[in-house]
Amino acid sequence: MGILWTIILGFVIGVMAKLLHPGKDNMGFIATVLLGIGGSFLAGAVGQYMGWYQAGEGAGFIVSVIVSILLLVIFGKIRNSQSGKS
Repeated sequence: MGILWTIILGFVIGVMAKLLHPGKDNMGFIATVLLGIGGSFLAGAVGQYMGWYQAGEGAGFIVSVIVSILLLVIFGKIRNSQSGKS
């Protein structure tokens, strides 16, 4: 049940990040789930490093969405630099 819960939360966080990030992001379901899970994981890791969260404590929803938006921005810049766009 834990993996299913992770996928559902990852999807919700990924969708929220895509809705709040301006521009068109051509990402499928799996990429959206991975975006949300990655954002949550990085938010938790950074939060633990900064002392906001304790070990084993999950990151907050808002922070996870913000980090997911940052991942979208980075992904967009990498994709544009590979395709020759600025």
